[in-house]
Amino acid sequence: MLSKNIEFDKLDLQILSILMDDAKVPYTKIGEALFVSPGTVHVRMKKMESLGIIKRHQLIANYEKLGFDVTAFLGVYLQSSSMYIEVLNGLRQIPEVVGAHYTTGVYSMFAKIVCRDTNHLKEVLHDKIQQIKGIQRTETFISLEEGINRPIKLIEEEL
Repeated sequence: MLSKNIEFDKLDLQILSILMDDAKVPYTKIGEALFVSPGTVHVRMKKMESLGIIKRHQLIANYEKLGFDVTAFLGVYLQSSSMYIEVLNGLRQIPEVVGAHYTTGVYSMFAKIVCRDTNHLKEVLHDKIQQIKGIQRTETFISLEEGINRPIKLIEEEL
């Protein structure tokens, strides 16, 4: 499950699972739930950060409530696979692009875009994304609803 050289135990998984479910849980509450001190939780979190297990702490906003009503996924065909880094750097410059993956299959890349409305999406596609050197063409898929968005389950629930 984990990298061979990483020292990681059940307590680490329990701490991580609690925080992945709700990142606002204080270390004192986690410590109480797991019968360890808040200091132990803090030390374990620092260890997981230094090992790169925890990449960052992130607030997840409800984009719809902020006026961004359209989420779209973009299949990207590259002119050449060697242009991946150049295209990725171009996509990073576009604030509406909130995720990007290098993929196998039909598309070279798959990106997630959040926009205010379909006119905004059209502008982002035409005026920003299609202008990136190395993109041959794209296919756009508009999301009608996000049915699942959850962290992976790291530990089995104990009965």
